[in-house]
Amino acid sequence: MISFIRGELVGFERDKVIVDVQGVGYGIFMPERSMGMLPRTGNDVKIHTYLNVKEDAMQLFGFLTREEVTLFKMLIGVSGIGPKGALGILSALSADDLRFAVLSGDAKAICAAPGIGKKTAEKLIIELKDKLDLEDILNHNQPDSAKLPGKAGENSISEIQSEAVQALIALGYGSTESMKAVKKAGDEYSSVEQLLKASLKNLF
Repeated sequence: MISFIRGELVGFERDKVIVDVQGVGYGIFMPERSMGMLPRTGNDVKIHTYLNVKEDAMQLFGFLTREEVTLFKMLIGVSGIGPKGALGILSALSADDLRFAVLSGDAKAICAAPGIGKKTAEKLIIELKDKLDLEDILNHNQPDSAKLPGKAGENSISEIQSEAVQALIALGYGSTESMKAVKKAGDEYSSVEQLLKASLKNLF
C-alpha cells in the first residue's frame, strides 16, 4: 500500500497530476477541487494516496488529507460507486459538505456529482449514515479541549450544537444549511440561545 507520495509537482492533466519522485513520474487521479488547491508546477507536494488494484490496472488516487482518503474508501464501499464515481463526488462536494448531506439526507446535494442519480445518492445516504457522526462533524478542527464533555450538570459543546441544529430545522431551515450555520458560528457559546442567535446571522 502506498500511503502518500512526496515529490515535485511536474504536470496537470484533465483528471490527474504528475509527481516526480526521484526520477519516477507518478500519475495520481485527484478530485478537481483538490487539484485546484495545489501549488504551481515546480513545487514540492505531499499527496495522500489510495492504491486501487484491478485485474487490468493499478491506479493511484490522491487527496490533500487522510480524512479525504477515509471518505473515499467509504464511498467505494457503497455498491454501485466505483473509484471514478467517488472521485466525482469529492470533486463536487467538500468532505464536510458530503458529511452534512449524508446526515441530513440531502440526496439532491449528492446528485450534483457527475453520474450520480437520485437512487444512488439515496443508497449512499442509507449505507453511510451510521458510519458518520454529527458530533464528529461539529467538533471537526476544534481544539481537543473543546471536544471534551462539560462538567456534571452542564451540556457539552456538541450537545449545545446539536440542539441548535434541531432548533434551526424546527424554524424551517434545511438540515444541511442548519449544520453549516452552526459549525460556522464556532464553539465559544455556553448556551443554545447564544449559539442559535449567532447561527441565524449566518443564514441571512
